[in-house]
Amino acid sequence: MTDSLIVIPARLSATRLPDKPMAEIAGEPMIVHVWRRAVEADCGPVLVATDAEQVRDAIAKEGGDAVMTRPDHASGSDRIFEAVSEFDPDRRIDTIVNLQGDLPTLDPHLVRACVDALQTGEADIGTIAAEITREEERTNPNVVKVVGSPLGRGGILKALYFSRATVPYGEGPLYHHIGIYAYRRAALERFVSLPPSPLESREKLEQLRALEAGMRIHVGLVDTVPLGVDTPADLQRARELLESGS
Repeated sequence: MTDSLIVIPARLSATRLPDKPMAEIAGEPMIVHVWRRAVEADCGPVLVATDAEQVRDAIAKEGGDAVMTRPDHASGSDRIFEAVSEFDPDRRIDTIVNLQGDLPTLDPHLVRACVDALQTGEADIGTIAAEITREEERTNPNVVKVVGSPLGRGGILKALYFSRATVPYGEGPLYHHIGIYAYRRAALERFVSLPPSPLESREKLEQLRALEAGMRIHVGLVDTVPLGVDTPADLQRARELLESGS
């Protein structure tokens, strides 16, 4: 896919795990592991957008592309938009993938699943989710749930709502949203121009801004949830997985 670009936003000032992108895992910075998984997805060029020279230099050492961005961005989406504008000023790339920089054990097929979800119907944004199978995740506010309506296209949902609450009510499956996004370029430009929305502010979920603005999000259903590294315990688990070759 030559019309896609994967962008990995990476900043050093994480509250719970400072200097997270440079955390050592199996002898290399975490951001390098994520960059490699993105390259393996084979969805187009991969670009790291950062506010730290250490991150830029770590990617450059591996032969990858990284751009410096402003340190004061409110979100990863804003950082990505600045990076894309610099990397592709002629607007040749139509699809932008927002890949979190804290997914060192990511299965590359999840990136492709986001792009596939975007390419179904009239979607503005594509993302992914997996069915919740552990009871404790159903009520965990750190597990974001997506409510969607089946489109009848190979496991694709049209997103209706995202929440930290246990939704929808009653019997039936719940879906764990995985925060990887594929945007049509025009949708990304519109999204970053919008102010934070009321539901976004209440739930602390940026994707609700898009829904409140009438943007269409399609969700591809996948069978695995990647390990996101947010705490020292997560980092230790990632080290165990990658050092064991998992």
